[in-house]
Amino acid sequence: MLVMFKRAVILLVCVMSLSACVTVEPEPPIIINGAAGYLEKINLPQGSKITIAIIDLDTPGVIIAQKNFDIARAPVPFKFILPADTIDEDINYGAVAMILHEGRVIFQTYDRFPVINNGKFTTEVLMKAVRQ
Repeated sequence: MLVMFKRAVILLVCVMSLSACVTVEPEPPIIINGAAGYLEKINLPQGSKITIAIIDLDTPGVIIAQKNFDIARAPVPFKFILPADTIDEDINYGAVAMILHEGRVIFQTYDRFPVINNGKFTTEVLMKAVRQ
């Protein structure tokens, strides 16, 4: 019985020492930096708001992350920090933006600005005036 107890203690010490050697670090987050602006030389009306989002470019309506805030001028810098486990390598991600004033869209993106799975984590999002 004493021999079995000693073996059990030795086995327990070995297992504990091996488990202490394993270090699992979480995957670093995906960071996307950029700026959203427009080329027109006009000032934004007071009370303008911008929405900037990371979307699935292949599936309409799928928003991965989004930010909304008041702005006075453009370009507007932005930063998204996404958990790495939420990113799928088979999805084409992109950044989009729009500026609203009194509930009406006055500038928005019309082109694709891909990010993440094309190896690009910094982008400039160009909006164009909406023709009413």
